[in-house]
Amino acid sequence: MDTLEILRSLAIIILSAKFFGLVARRLKAPQVAGEIVAGLIIGPSLLSLVQDSDFLSGMAEIGVILLMFSAGLETDIEKLKKSGIKATIIACVGVLLPLICGTILYMAFYGFAAYGSPEFIKAVFIGTILTATSVSITVQVLKELGKVSTEVGTTIMSAAIIDDVLGIVVLTAVLSLKNPNANLGLVCIKTMAFFGLSLIVGIIIFKIMEVIDRRWPHTRRIPIMGMALAFVMAYVADKYFGVADITGAYVAGIILSSLDDSEYIDRKMDISSYMLFGPIFFASVGLQTNLRTVDMSIFAFSAAFVIVGLLGKVVGCGLISKLLKYNNSDSLKIGVGMMTRGEVALIVAQRGLKAGIMDSKYFTAVILLIVVSSILTPICMKAIYAADGRQVSPVAEC
Repeated sequence: MDTLEILRSLAIIILSAKFFGLVARRLKAPQVAGEIVAGLIIGPSLLSLVQDSDFLSGMAEIGVILLMFSAGLETDIEKLKKSGIKATIIACVGVLLPLICGTILYMAFYGFAAYGSPEFIKAVFIGTILTATSVSITVQVLKELGKVSTEVGTTIMSAAIIDDVLGIVVLTAVLSLKNPNANLGLVCIKTMAFFGLSLIVGIIIFKIMEVIDRRWPHTRRIPIMGMALAFVMAYVADKYFGVADITGAYVAGIILSSLDDSEYIDRKMDISSYMLFGPIFFASVGLQTNLRTVDMSIFAFSAAFVIVGLLGKVVGCGLISKLLKYNNSDSLKIGVGMMTRGEVALIVAQRGLKAGIMDSKYFTAVILLIVVSSILTPICMKAIYAADGRQVSPVAEC
């Protein structure tokens, strides 16, 4: 992809994402839904004006990292502590129920198989894909509504992070059925090591940043150092511990969330995210989808896969939230907030394809789930908050 093509693609993405974002807002839907639709329209599904590339994928990855870093900055530590146990329980159910439902779904379509057989492993792997949660879109909606730092918002983000960790463990366990060399115990140890190291290093970094913040308050070096920390944590999490990079970025935000200038850092991050990296990330969901190549031979399975994928999270996370004493409205918000799928589901599917567990034709079902959940989640979240009778923070015009 040469420089001129990059400039052309960026211009098309930014303008179309902004236009359809404004259209979505005019229709009382979140801007993120419009940005995803923009990606579908300018991508291979319709106009083919922009082709996905390594460069755009890299920009999109930066976008989601900045988004999760911003979410971490807006996290209330006290509320995070308060929701920790509840978030863990919600995440466990949010992984277990879709895993079971996805496994049964595959067997219902293609026949029940004996434990340990290739077909049984395929069935469990289909369920594993459904365990993945991509909270990035939910975070953006919560930011638009001004609800990130609420107890519900904090619970969703905490549960999503724990969900991500559990998903890695489940993926490794399923791959171990195919590959005896996969070490599930090592994955668990590395995951716990990351969070343990983050706690220790986080305290040290916070003390250093606190001194710098007191000496040079409201200076640009503060957000620059914060952004560097986000990238470092994202890199270290993925490279050395096998934890998703967005989890590392979120942890970086939490480390700095108690700084006096945390809001100032967040405002500076939001400029880059809102104007460039955010639209590219959300439009990339559509760019990576080619509805023209949908395999109609497994359309029935794909439709069922989408329904089970959505309901598995909503019902599982929603019902357990109700049992944990959340009211009906907040339980529904948590369930809907946890139903988005994104890059994590694609990564899991690609791992299965590489390991020879999953056939490529099932990517149709995965892509449809990502597209449908990415569009429905922000619309449903906003509708629930509107019906709740709460004051929704207005989004700034530009």
